[in-house]
Amino acid sequence: MTETLTLRRATEADIGALDRLFQRSYRMLLEPDYSPVVLVMALPVMARAQPALIRSGLFHVVETSDGRLAGAGGWSLQAPGGRPGQRGVGHVRHVATDPAFSRRGVGRMLMAHVLLEARASGMTSLHCQSTLTAVPFYEALGFVRRGPVAVTLAGGIEFPTEFMVAQL
Repeated sequence: MTETLTLRRATEADIGALDRLFQRSYRMLLEPDYSPVVLVMALPVMARAQPALIRSGLFHVVETSDGRLAGAGGWSLQAPGGRPGQRGVGHVRHVATDPAFSRRGVGRMLMAHVLLEARASGMTSLHCQSTLTAVPFYEALGFVRRGPVAVTLAGGIEFPTEFMVAQL
């Protein structure tokens, strides 16, 4: 039997479930590409829902017919880390898939919506700080690598990412 998946706007009531989703996703799916030391230091910082992003209305979840979160993600006008945005440039934010739903179209469902929504909002490009693990996923969606970026997290931990851009 095929699972019914529904995309909807995230709400603040989703925060606890989002935190659990991010923990499961990042812990399991990033393990092949990041050292245990980096993950131990980075997960408490990055595997947390961001209430302001949820309140923006630009963050979405994919849920199953029984209410479990299969994935989440969105975009913002503001760059990650609170940096100001640029006219016409959106930023992919906090995309994650539950490992139980990996390679079942959840990420593509989310990103198809993000791309359409950003384009309809007047964005001409989307920027993404991709995990090393997700680079092939974003390339399959038309994103192009622009170079490595080390994100400095709390405690001074350097988290390697790849800066990617998609033209809309």
